[in-house]
Amino acid sequence: MIIQKTVKLAMEVFEQKMKDFADETDTRELTADLALEFSAALKDAFSEAGRKAYQRFIGSYDIAQPMLEVNAQKLRWKMASPKNFLTPFGTIQITRSLYQADVGGKSYCPLDDFWGMKYEFATEDVRQAIAFSMAHLTAGETEQLFEKCAWFHPSATAIKNITNNVGDFVETYADTIMRGVQDLQQLPKKTDVLVASMDGVNVLLREQGIQQGRPAERPGLKASSSQNTAYKNAMAGVVSCYALPFDPKEERPQRLQSHYIARMPQERAVTFKGQFEQEVLSAEEKVPLGTTKIFLCDGHRSIWSYADNNPMYNDYEKLIDFYHTTEHLSRASEALFGKSSEQSNAWYNKYRKKLLEEDDGAESVLRSMAYYFQNLRLPKSRQEKLETERTYFRRNKGRMSYADFIVRGLPIGSGPVEAACKSIVKTRLCRSGMRWSRQGGQRILHLRCFVKSNRWDVFWKQYIQLKRSA
Repeated sequence: MIIQKTVKLAMEVFEQKMKDFADETDTRELTADLALEFSAALKDAFSEAGRKAYQRFIGSYDIAQPMLEVNAQKLRWKMASPKNFLTPFGTIQITRSLYQADVGGKSYCPLDDFWGMKYEFATEDVRQAIAFSMAHLTAGETEQLFEKCAWFHPSATAIKNITNNVGDFVETYADTIMRGVQDLQQLPKKTDVLVASMDGVNVLLREQGIQQGRPAERPGLKASSSQNTAYKNAMAGVVSCYALPFDPKEERPQRLQSHYIARMPQERAVTFKGQFEQEVLSAEEKVPLGTTKIFLCDGHRSIWSYADNNPMYNDYEKLIDFYHTTEHLSRASEALFGKSSEQSNAWYNKYRKKLLEEDDGAESVLRSMAYYFQNLRLPKSRQEKLETERTYFRRNKGRMSYADFIVRGLPIGSGPVEAACKSIVKTRLCRSGMRWSRQGGQRILHLRCFVKSNRWDVFWKQYIQLKRSA
């Protein structure tokens, strides 16, 4: 019966709004302005009808009894308490019965419990839209977006508050939510290769940091605001599934799926590593037996120290990203023969090819560098630069099996994690003028990782289930 009543109410409101539009508008000739006016009138009518129907529907479930018993406690009816709620149709006001124990204490509104709005201002679908938008845009941009294309128009302050509440809840229950998401999401059945990668990326924090550049010492100049900011290293990780190429002539395997983890700066990145390992272990459980597993990163020593000393990666093949290696090869050629010389370019191209085609390519690079180091009269500064690159190749030569990987059709580049640093962290957190608290940045990174991992719908279902039971 309530459905029929609310539908009837909605139709009456809609018809009256459109009748008012017809009475006030000259519709004898179709023009571009008239089409826009009609569109606006339809939106307004639908929105008004939706608000009235929603208000009637929810309000009809209120309980108005002299006494209730909740959790073995007797509560007495105190008053009818109106409250505004933000719905997909706009803001509505619902009057709810408010109860309280005779001895005082917290008040209780049964209606709020019934439709999952206890302590909430915005409905679940509105909160989802706001959180999803905030994974991409700022609060101001989200406010403008909804003004243009939605029936509900939250303020930037409301948007921030809702995002903070969602983000803090996700952080509190991060492990539970992630396990639920991972359990429900399947990996591609034709996965041949599982690749785990991680990398660091600088984020500007709203914290006191070391002054960069020349201090403001001259009279009249104020100290730089960087005294209240600091760049710190956030972490991004990606677990990717690949299919080997069917055609031996194809150079690259096909990336089928990637899941991302990102964390704001933390000493030793303890939380990040724990969540990354959970992601890796979840993927390992789902990939087919015999899947090749690779740990593929750039040459950062702290990352490789973590990987080499962690038993869970003992059965992973380990590889330094080829494109970072070529950067070091380029620096070595410059140290040997100078910038942009023909000999420098020739040496670089020769040994880049050896790295790609010969099993002992890294050893060949080291032998050549040692030969020229002994036989060229290099300036001290170039000797030091060359020694730095020799150290890099000596330390990492066991992780430079590029020729073998190419023959087997395996990936040799850590492009997905490099892209994650940019698209997940930099693009959203490093726009002009942005400075972040660690807590505030993490709220956004959680949401953005779910979006970029194509996990949003699964995540939101987990969030809502946990939120309702909390």
